[in-house]
Amino acid sequence: MKKSFATATLLLAVVIAYLLAWPVPIEPVGWSAPTDRGLLDPFEPNDLLGAAVGIDLKGHEGPEDATVGLDGRIYATTHSGHVIQIQDGQVREFAFPGGRPLGIETSVDGSLIIANAYLGLQRVERDGNVSTLLSDINGQPLVYANNAAIGPDGTIFFSESSSKFGAQSSSGTYEASLLDIMEHGGHGRVFAFSPSTGDVEVLLEKLNYANGVAVSADGRFLLVSETGHYRVLKHWLAGDRKGSTEVLLDNLPGFPDNLKNGAQGRFWLGLAAPRNHLLDQISDRPFMRKIVQRLPAFLRPKAVPSSHVIAFDGDGEILMNLHDAGARFPTLTGVLEVDDALYLTTLFGDQLPRLDKQDL
Repeated sequence: MKKSFATATLLLAVVIAYLLAWPVPIEPVGWSAPTDRGLLDPFEPNDLLGAAVGIDLKGHEGPEDATVGLDGRIYATTHSGHVIQIQDGQVREFAFPGGRPLGIETSVDGSLIIANAYLGLQRVERDGNVSTLLSDINGQPLVYANNAAIGPDGTIFFSESSSKFGAQSSSGTYEASLLDIMEHGGHGRVFAFSPSTGDVEVLLEKLNYANGVAVSADGRFLLVSETGHYRVLKHWLAGDRKGSTEVLLDNLPGFPDNLKNGAQGRFWLGLAAPRNHLLDQISDRPFMRKIVQRLPAFLRPKAVPSSHVIAFDGDGEILMNLHDAGARFPTLTGVLEVDDALYLTTLFGDQLPRLDKQDL
C-alpha cells in the first residue's frame, strides 16, 4: 500500500511539475476579452444557408478563398497547394502555387493574386504560370501571408497573420492560428504593396491575428479582420482621416475570418467558429493560458463546428446574417458573391458550398 501511495504521489508531482514548468512556444499576454453576448440581435440563429449545395471538388480540400476570373469562372485555393477552376460544376486543376495558398483576388489584367501562407505574395498568370511577387520585407521572410485585396489603383493590400508563428513552421495554418490566438502577443501586420514599384508600406501592426482584408470600391478605406480580438477595423486610406484606424465591428460572436467585397457596396465576413468560453475566461490570466497550452491537444480550445456568415456596409450596419442550423459546411471562412449565387469558402472539407440567391 505504501509503495502504491508513493508511486501515485510521484506521478502526481511529475504531472504538476509538467503543467507548471514544461516549455511551450507561447508567451501569453494578458488582455480583457469583451463579454460574449452570444447569438443575439443582429446575429440570431437561422437556417438561411440550409439550401446551400456542395460542389464536389474532386479530391481537393479546403477551398479557403475564391474569386471570379475575367473569364467568368470561379477560382479557389486549396490545401494541396493548387488553384482549381470551377465552371458549371466541373472542376479542374488550373495552377500549382505550392505551399498553402489562402487569399485569392483577380487583378485588372486577369492574373490572380495569391496570399500564400508558406511562400508570400504570388501572381498566377492567365496561362497558369506562377511567379513570386513578394517573399520577404527588408530581408525578413513573410511567414504567414493570409488574405489579399486589390485597390482601384492596383495596390495590393495583404495581411500577415503572425510574424512569430509561421504557418509552415507550425505544421499548418490552423495550428499556427491556435498558437497566435492563445498568445495574443500582437504579431499581426497589414501591408500595402505596389507591384509597379516594388514598394511596401506597413499600414497596421501589433494586431492579434490579422486576417481578412477588403478595400472599398472607391479606395477610401481598408477593412481588416482582427481575429484574436473578435473585431473588424476600418483604416482610412484617403480623405481627412487618412492614416487613422477605428473599430467598425466589435465584440463579434465568433472568430472573424476572410473579408470580401459583395454587390451594392456590401462586405462579406465569415465567422469561422463561435467564441470559446474558456479562452475568454482566461484572457487576463497569462500563466493559466500556458498551463492550458501544456494540456493534450484534444483538451485545448479548438474550433467548434458552425456555419455562419454576415454582410455589412462601410458604416458597420449588419445587412445579412446567415446560418446553417446543421453546420453541414463547418468553419466557413467567407463568401464570394456573384450575380445569382453565394459561394461559401471553407477551411476544411472537400466541397465548395453554393447557395442560389433565389433560395434566400
